[in-house]
Amino acid sequence: MAASGHDQVRTVHGYVFQHLLTGPVRVSDLAGLLGMTPQGASKVAAEMERIGYVARRADPGDQRARMIELTPHGRAAVEAGRAAREAVSARMLGLLDQPEEFLASLNRLGDETGALRELLARRLRP
Repeated sequence: MAASGHDQVRTVHGYVFQHLLTGPVRVSDLAGLLGMTPQGASKVAAEMERIGYVARRADPGDQRARMIELTPHGRAAVEAGRAAREAVSARMLGLLDQPEEFLASLNRLGDETGALRELLARRLRP
């Protein structure tokens, strides 16, 4: 991430990014999604706003509530993270003789154990 200009990204930011991919989220709702207090979510949102990854705005339905949304810089960080994951995956799979069989086995294990459900439902928490 640092090589792509995103050296300030922390692990918790990745969890926040995942919940903002589909649009703005109230800070109070984000707290529930992340399993943290509203104060904790507000602190992370303020940090990400300072870095330029998110912008805060009033909730159109309740002017007292604050929503956060990804900025173009935040979307660039998400894309940089995806590119980094793809590069690592390609490098690791390149070490295998039969990467397709390995991936098929991993998918079967994930299906059998339910290990991927939380990930795919974006319910992972920091």
